[in-house]
Amino acid sequence: MSMSLFLRNLFFTILQPGVVAGLIPFLIARKNFEHSADQAFQIHHYAGIAVCLTGIGITLHCIANFAIHGRGTLSPADPTKQLVISGLYRFSRNPMYVGVMLMLIGEAIFTQSTGLLVYSIGIFTAFNLFIVFREEPRLKKDFGTSYHEYCKTVRRWI
Repeated sequence: MSMSLFLRNLFFTILQPGVVAGLIPFLIARKNFEHSADQAFQIHHYAGIAVCLTGIGITLHCIANFAIHGRGTLSPADPTKQLVISGLYRFSRNPMYVGVMLMLIGEAIFTQSTGLLVYSIGIFTAFNLFIVFREEPRLKKDFGTSYHEYCKTVRRWI
């Protein structure tokens, strides 16, 4: 992987999942995060961490797969040059979005924030609309028959 591709992936990782699953949730549930830091960990804290770490692992795996096999980034502004159907993409057409959703759900569990749960539902809705109306049509145009065949064998979500 070239240094340029690495830096572009780093930039878009910070910009997109970093903001969606990091900065905004922190701003929404700041008081809940601070309150959690002041008390002894309970079961919901451990569960939230486990779900969030799973999401981080999935997301980082997918970003690496995009760079190595797709020769691109997670950003629609700098998409992959090759259709990525390996790794977690054998089981879901959108595992990176699943990973981000797990991060958000983990944060909502950890903080027990209703606002963060509502935000997560809104983000899932936005993801789904973006995938159906923007991303899938672009992938059909860019990858044609390969993408069509892929869609026949792999579900959109899980």
